[in-house]
Amino acid sequence: MTAPTVLWLRHDLRLADNPALLAAVDAGAPVVVLYVLDDVTPGVRPLGGASRWWLHHSLTELGDRLARRGGRLVLRRGSGTHVVHEVVAQTGASTVVWNRRYSQGGRAADAGLKESLRAHGVHAESFHANLLFEPWTIQTGAGKPYQVFTPFWRACVNGPPPRDPLPAPKHVPAPADPVASDRLDDWELLPTRPDWAGGLRENWTPGERDARRRLEEFATDTLAAYGLRDEPAREVTSRLSPSLAFGEISPFQIWHRMHEALSTAAHQQRGKFLSEVGWREFHHHVAFHAEDLATVNVRRRFDDFGWETPGDEELDRWRYGRTGIPLVDAGMRELWHTGYMHNRVRMVAASFLVKNLLVDWRVGEQWFWDTLVDADEANNPGNWQWVAGSGADAAPYFRIFNPRAQADRFDRDGEYVRRWVPEVGTGDYPEPMVDLAQSRRDALEAYEQIRR
Repeated sequence: MTAPTVLWLRHDLRLADNPALLAAVDAGAPVVVLYVLDDVTPGVRPLGGASRWWLHHSLTELGDRLARRGGRLVLRRGSGTHVVHEVVAQTGASTVVWNRRYSQGGRAADAGLKESLRAHGVHAESFHANLLFEPWTIQTGAGKPYQVFTPFWRACVNGPPPRDPLPAPKHVPAPADPVASDRLDDWELLPTRPDWAGGLRENWTPGERDARRRLEEFATDTLAAYGLRDEPAREVTSRLSPSLAFGEISPFQIWHRMHEALSTAAHQQRGKFLSEVGWREFHHHVAFHAEDLATVNVRRRFDDFGWETPGDEELDRWRYGRTGIPLVDAGMRELWHTGYMHNRVRMVAASFLVKNLLVDWRVGEQWFWDTLVDADEANNPGNWQWVAGSGADAAPYFRIFNPRAQADRFDRDGEYVRRWVPEVGTGDYPEPMVDLAQSRRDALEAYEQIRR
């Protein structure tokens, strides 16, 4: 019998434009398509609650799509390295392939696995799949990583274009003898809070098929109106961020779809939209070189910042949208109900926590990690550090978003706020937690100490 190839999936839950999958199929041997729920490997961050909900449904859809092509999805739980070795031993596999990941913990685990597999005579190979540009390919003239987005993205777009997307294999041959697999339901990924779970179901359909649909609808129907993207009441964003986080769609597919024939209006908005994809790239490049983007300040002078320690009641007012600041509350309620928040409002809500309340950015980052369906291991902490001033390209670090001014500018008629906080203006709405003007002065004083 031909020894099978093991394909280890991580943030690449798709059949199209999946280099490791194509390599496994092209090898001509049966393919063991493996996903490992890894909550134990050091440096590999366990998924938050909303992401676990998304993962459950994405794996369900992927398993169905594989089955229609003759394949079978194998599910295991534990240390990724240990499970891959276990599956190799059980199946007699001669090759293991995967698409590269770029966090320090993930890279360390993959490097160790590759070395140990090769030491046992098993061929191991990794592929470029989930970033347009790998971190070591974009450097300054001095050979160092970029710390500012604009020159970084200019270097990306002025270089060789990203490769074309790859087709999905028509057939994925499974081993004749089924490989033991966990039952997905036994992982208990779905949240037990019915209000939250219901909101997720109402707003999202995880999986590759719906990701492709959303991309096509955005390119043909919505991109031309992307100039209104900062208005949270408008539905003019792509909503592709969860699918990118789970790899149901690749940045190569997005890049090339944006460069196909478009209307004049859409053509004018394409560059701005792709620059948002570029911010995802930038944060992953920063994370590649950072010690731990989710816990360690990129600008280490912030290690001495005098963060306040909020009580549970104070923190819950922010978490559940009871701060008395309408735009902040609208965003936090949207997040709790849908697992998503408009990007402009994310910045406002984060700035309020970090700068008006002087709460450590890591507290907010952890809440977003647990409640966002698009929680990305580089984007989430990278954006929080950007707001806090401790991250890359954070100048001016003393930027403080005024929630009232932001609402006046981007939610002029109050449609977004009314949708999520209908009690604004009534006796049922709480007074503001803090005075915005005074808390801004306090924040500027604290940041001035860091500057000095």
